[in-house]
Amino acid sequence: MAPHIDYQPDRRCMLEQLTLKLGLKCECVFFHTGHHRNGIDRPDAFKWYGIDFPPGAQSLPGSEAKPPICCPSRYLLGVLLLHASLAAAAHWDHAVFLDDYYRLLWSISGQDITFEVQARTHGYIGLGFSKDGTIYGADIVIGWVDQGQVHFQDRHVKKHGDGEPLVDSSQDYVLLLGYENQTHTVLRFKRKLDTCDVAYDVPITNDTMRVIYMYHDKEPHGAFYTPGSLPDPAEAFKQARSLFLTQRINQAPLKPDPRLRTLELLNQDVTLPDTEGTLHWCKMFKLNDINRKHHLIRYEPVLERRTLDSSSRYVYHMILHECQGSSPEMEIMSRENGCPCYRTDRSILSCNSIVVAWTRGSEGFSFPSQVGYPLDSNQARFYLMETHYSLPDREYSWPSTKPKVMVDNSGLRLYYTDTLRREDAGVLSVGMDPNWRHIIPPGQEHVVSEGHCVGECTQRAFPRDGVHIFAVMMRTHQIGRQIKLRQIRHREELLPIAHDRNTDWNYQEYRRLSAPVRVLPGDRLIAECIYDSSGRTAITLGGLTTREETCLVLALYYPRQKELTTCHSLPSLPTVINSLGINELVPGSNPVRIASPPELSGMTLETRLISYDWRNNFRSFQYVTRRGTFKPLCWSAKNQPVPGTENLEGFAPNITKSYKIIRSCSFVGSTKVANVFFQNRNRYVTESEASVDRTLDADSDEDDNTDSNNVIEGAARSKVSRSSVTESMGLSGGPATFRPLGSAPKMFAFLLFIIFLNSFRIATDRSFATVGAD
Repeated sequence: MAPHIDYQPDRRCMLEQLTLKLGLKCECVFFHTGHHRNGIDRPDAFKWYGIDFPPGAQSLPGSEAKPPICCPSRYLLGVLLLHASLAAAAHWDHAVFLDDYYRLLWSISGQDITFEVQARTHGYIGLGFSKDGTIYGADIVIGWVDQGQVHFQDRHVKKHGDGEPLVDSSQDYVLLLGYENQTHTVLRFKRKLDTCDVAYDVPITNDTMRVIYMYHDKEPHGAFYTPGSLPDPAEAFKQARSLFLTQRINQAPLKPDPRLRTLELLNQDVTLPDTEGTLHWCKMFKLNDINRKHHLIRYEPVLERRTLDSSSRYVYHMILHECQGSSPEMEIMSRENGCPCYRTDRSILSCNSIVVAWTRGSEGFSFPSQVGYPLDSNQARFYLMETHYSLPDREYSWPSTKPKVMVDNSGLRLYYTDTLRREDAGVLSVGMDPNWRHIIPPGQEHVVSEGHCVGECTQRAFPRDGVHIFAVMMRTHQIGRQIKLRQIRHREELLPIAHDRNTDWNYQEYRRLSAPVRVLPGDRLIAECIYDSSGRTAITLGGLTTREETCLVLALYYPRQKELTTCHSLPSLPTVINSLGINELVPGSNPVRIASPPELSGMTLETRLISYDWRNNFRSFQYVTRRGTFKPLCWSAKNQPVPGTENLEGFAPNITKSYKIIRSCSFVGSTKVANVFFQNRNRYVTESEASVDRTLDADSDEDDNTDSNNVIEGAARSKVSRSSVTESMGLSGGPATFRPLGSAPKMFAFLLFIIFLNSFRIATDRSFATVGAD
């Protein structure tokens, strides 16, 4: 006698909607609990096939029945399993929510980048890249699913157009997967990092990318590729988000580990000012409980939920300094709630070693698997946290919505373990010391400033085998546009360690280098910053506030040394006065007055700075500041000069040999694919870099850090598909087609798996036939 089966024609099984869209037949059945005579529990068997039941599936009232499942044909089973495997097999290196309804996932392999967009809409969705964060001049891809067919188009927006995305003549994005479920539209696609479409596409590089995104609740109708076909593009465009796409730190959830501990260092009711637009707050912490060496392996910010009236909007950066030794002053500060940093006498505090650096827009930092920052109360028990409060971009006074009294309790969460890693990490600060001698003239589109870490300092501090830089944070303030960390060995300039040609001062987190860069004793490091002051009518001076400017690079490296933690420079006073056309100052004058040349005699230095003809004298100013002398500032963790560097005088390097850049097609103005070359390590992630022997990652398990990126959030986990896999561009909205993906070995293994499943299904059918005959 055949086993009892309840047919449920009024309820669709979890695969029925997919099979109906594919034009195939699927019978919906309902199995009671218990095993069949062949010993197979049907729902578990389907889970074994790799297909999960939808969330919320329920049994019939009063029964112990399992959720409904499908009994597809052997052919259908192969198609469905292939579709399910393609949807689930993607391995995402990065994932981020651009807003509550739009999730972006991506991975890079060689010169290809693959994206998946999961948007909570059944209309059209878009993802693009812009040079300035606006939709004008943007490179964008648009797609939607309509009646089981995927429409997918490479588009662009004219720089001086009306904001309508127009279809490109060259379709450089390849659709891999597209479908809808009850709530979401999902598109997966890939492109080259540099498509060579110099007219309409934006190359994806190691620069800070301005990612723009769109979604709308309506789908286009009519001629999908003609202007005006997209409903309300201005409404669909949400905003831009600055991201590192090629060097982003992946903050994947940590694996459960009983030896992993957390520590929160929080500010306590810091009152934000009512009138001033900036505040530096310092709070001392005393850590007595870490009684033996541990490794800090991760940190993240602790912020209030971001709302219009929350204090988290004003937290610009947080830096945690390690203090050497102890003193009565540090003991007293650790018992207080903190104070403005200008009130602390930093000269008596030996807190010159950076442990943690966080800036606005960052999710935190996870150290590579073989590196950790050492924490040990026996070596250092006092830590100074410096919090910089500043208004968001383009806000220079507290908004009217700000309450009369706003307090902040933000801070840092540290993850540390006593399972020690192979290498101790350290942080080296390279750049221009924040000081008024750092002068940026007004009205200029391209002003270069350089902060030097001279070879005499690295020679005295670095170990014989050098150090390995594996991550950098590059910082300017509001008018910074580009930052480069240069490396010079003897008279040869090597490839830049890092270079960002499109910085965003609201997004300056650590970026992990594709491979650690070795810096030897005697090497010179230069932080080079380029500013655009064309929108300012007065000079900008170096300083700590965001209206002032800075040029700093924080370099994470191993192995740690304490001899050199700050390696800055400052233009010498003769360089400054010569750059302003001044020969001599009046000794001891207050305010400072000019002695010569005669035509400037008696003028104050401040007046000269304000009234200087920058338009006609900018070139000479720039030449003098870059070629003139400077003062090297090389300081140890104890906030003392490195021995032997106190009286150094710095000079511009005499470079006789430099690196050569092999530019890709988008940077030489050519549209020929044959002109695509692998760029140096600072423009693209290349195959050659991916194959480099990375000492740090030899023992890492990548799968452990990326599992959370491989699922669709919320209702998108229920994949009720409305299309098949396609690599066609879908310009005309044609039916979705399937083309094999992946490498040949993987596909061969998959085909063997399908053959095995079909064989299993045949045996199962025969078993049913035998049971029915009984």
